[in-house]
Amino acid sequence: MTEQYTRQQTLQQRRAAHAWACVEQVPASIQKKYGSLVRGLPALVQSDGLGQTLAFLKAKAGGNADKEHMVAYNHIADWVSTELQADGDLLTWLLGRSTADYRRATAEALAYLNWLKRFAEAKGWQEEGQ
Repeated sequence: MTEQYTRQQTLQQRRAAHAWACVEQVPASIQKKYGSLVRGLPALVQSDGLGQTLAFLKAKAGGNADKEHMVAYNHIADWVSTELQADGDLLTWLLGRSTADYRRATAEALAYLNWLKRFAEAKGWQEEGQ
């Protein structure tokens, strides 16, 4: 096994552990809405970009920390900020970064979102009709 493979596996394991811990803390009152939301976020990031997706989540939350949009924003921001050593708010940090940093943050967010999405699906969190 190469060192690169081992490092990648470790990163995947860290992503999974963080995502699982976040999913476990989602309040029962928003679990179905959260599940539906995170299922669509990877596509939103790919079509609109990470910055616009984060801005959308913040706007929809309207300052309500318990709303599924703010919970999802905080989960993504916590992970990506930690991995990229970003100071302060992730959206603000992204706006002043290079294209390479923006791409790296997007790739990390997408990889992380796949874990959030899978764990929410595993818990059966989705709104009726989805």
